[in-house]
Amino acid sequence: MRIGLDIMGSDHGPDVPIRGAVLAARELPSDTRLVLIGDAATIEKGLRSEGADASAFDIVPSVDDITMHDNPTKALQAKPRSSISIGFHLLKEGKLDAFASTGNTGAMLVGSIFSVKPIPGVIRPCIPTLVPKEGGGLGVLLDVGANADCKPDVLAQFGLLGAMLAKHVYHIDEPKVGLLNIGEEEKKGDLLRQATHELMKEQSQYRFIGNIEGRDLFNEKADVMVCDGFTGNVVLKVIEGFHDLLEGHGVNDPFLHRFNYENYGGLPVLGVNGNVIIGHGISNEVAIKSMVFAAREVVASKLNERIREALV
Repeated sequence: MRIGLDIMGSDHGPDVPIRGAVLAARELPSDTRLVLIGDAATIEKGLRSEGADASAFDIVPSVDDITMHDNPTKALQAKPRSSISIGFHLLKEGKLDAFASTGNTGAMLVGSIFSVKPIPGVIRPCIPTLVPKEGGGLGVLLDVGANADCKPDVLAQFGLLGAMLAKHVYHIDEPKVGLLNIGEEEKKGDLLRQATHELMKEQSQYRFIGNIEGRDLFNEKADVMVCDGFTGNVVLKVIEGFHDLLEGHGVNDPFLHRFNYENYGGLPVLGVNGNVIIGHGISNEVAIKSMVFAAREVVASKLNERIREALV
């Protein structure tokens, strides 16, 4: 298994992804090799400073960087020799089993859609996130930003994509899928939520349990929580902000620690013909290591193959 890691996309510069790669390499099984994509001299220098053997990695040189200020829809074409562009090229050519980056999220999404392309039958690829549950498990919230505007059939399909992620990657048997709404009753919500509820109720590919409310995010009512990308991103940012607020006030609780992004590293773009893992731009080396292992888990689960089979 070959996992490509973008070294140039971090908010902290290349040193942090290099340290994360070294941490991951120490624990990865022998059948997994990291491919580091970025400025070759910088990578080699960073590996030496960490006391790592450069021969334990494959290094693919890049020239340009896609920054957070670049236009995502233009950057891949304008900078074909950037680390993100090269990563998608290698993934598309089958020279990588997964490509992971903490770089420009928009560029990663554009590359996912226009380079490796959606799986046939997928209406809109989406981005999930993980939510810790009171009982000790995890829940999947999607979409969290890829699709600000959605139609009912798109949201209904998010239920399938999320259920398959929950089952095959996070090993949740028969995941319960809920539609995030302003009330539990079937006719609650706007026209979009009402029409989506009807579609989700009629399908037979996953276990739909009805509407859920914001207060249900952290309890056991649903394992997969479906919403449009606008709503999901607002929810995600509120969770992150509240976590930081409580930590800043000295709250020390084991459940609160489970919100730390370091634990999860990154999540896959769901519904595309390749294993694309997106991490947080502020990720430290521990989060980078977690992202590499998340990529390995997604590849091993054969998630995309299972999604493809479900949509035939």
